[in-house]
Amino acid sequence: MEQTPKTSPRQRERLRVAVVTMGVKLGDETRGYTRFRFIAQMLAEHGFDVDLITSSFQHWEKAHRDVTKACYRNLPYNVVFIDEPGYKRNLDLGRIRSHSIAAKNMRAHFEANRGRYALVYAEIPPNDVARACAEAARDEGIPFVVDVNDLWPEAMRMVVDVPLVSDVAFHSFARDAKIVYNLCAAAVGTSDEYAARPLKDRERPCPTRTVYVGNDLKAFDAGVAQYASEIEKPANELWVAYAGTLGASYDLSTLIKAAALLDAKLPNLRVLILGDGPDRERLEREAQDFRAPVRFLGYQDYPHMAAWLSKCDIVVNSLVRSAAQSIVTKIGDYLASGKPMVNTGSSPEFRTKVASDGFGLNVEAEDVPALAEAIERLGVNSSKRKIMGMRARQVAEREFDQNTSYLEIVRLVQSLT
Repeated sequence: MEQTPKTSPRQRERLRVAVVTMGVKLGDETRGYTRFRFIAQMLAEHGFDVDLITSSFQHWEKAHRDVTKACYRNLPYNVVFIDEPGYKRNLDLGRIRSHSIAAKNMRAHFEANRGRYALVYAEIPPNDVARACAEAARDEGIPFVVDVNDLWPEAMRMVVDVPLVSDVAFHSFARDAKIVYNLCAAAVGTSDEYAARPLKDRERPCPTRTVYVGNDLKAFDAGVAQYASEIEKPANELWVAYAGTLGASYDLSTLIKAAALLDAKLPNLRVLILGDGPDRERLEREAQDFRAPVRFLGYQDYPHMAAWLSKCDIVVNSLVRSAAQSIVTKIGDYLASGKPMVNTGSSPEFRTKVASDGFGLNVEAEDVPALAEAIERLGVNSSKRKIMGMRARQVAEREFDQNTSYLEIVRLVQSLT
């Protein structure tokens, strides 16, 4: 009779891992990303003890958390708050200083908890915080996994790109990124491009995994079931939706102008903009100036956002030409809505995916006539919208549902520990 292999004491104990992010929606918070909360929860469900280490400052609210609140306790993972002074704007010296202090405090946390962790899993950016995590893992001789969510300083050059000046200003970001990429045992990216980015700065390859930000399809569908019936959509109207930040990377001006251009051809067109951000007032004035059929719905919590997307006919992934983003967070929600997508993003990876998976149309960024023409093509062809929308939902279920796609991260962590 075959004997069951004996389990060593090391195998029996639950290993503790650190999951580090400076931007996450926790507890009863209404704004923020859920990627790292979901990763922490899935690792806990698969036998790990998890410290989810994050900032005392809530990035989206631009306010400090009350870390004593009960909603941050009794979770599947242990929440650890790192002190950070905070900042008022997404890109200014105040944020750079704030992250620098957070990185210093992160180093102090790892120093005070030597021997506690079997692995560190951290996002980049912020680059200096990620460096603190990578060097702490190196010093303890444990694996470090970097999760590449954005590219700094590449994305910063979209806003500030002055020859020589930008090179000097962004030197520390490039330096920290290179150190992080050289110290990682493996890299996870929110796109193929991001997953492969660390390899450019390494002499030796490391394992890489692409795991889209995605979404929780159960949560999306629950929002639709709860609130879609409250949204009244006239049968003759064509709704085109954008959901996300109203900021520098996202090209709402072209969408507004395209809507104005289509007003005579598609008098039933309504463009719905869900979200908030620093450019909202300017965009609202622009919509008035062009007399565009645009409604600004403001920030919507996740269940309401899902309901609005489900009621629309077309969704638009609208990015400026110089945007460094590859496959942005909202793609999972757009696909989950089961609606065709018009994509203006310039990422070759995502443009190929839109075309090969057949869930939308690609147009050049910042091209008003091209965007208007794409919206019109879909607007007058309900059967094409239905086919593309069905394909979008299939891609969402197959590749963007966190409940299944994030298992790849769990398997990676298991292999390294």
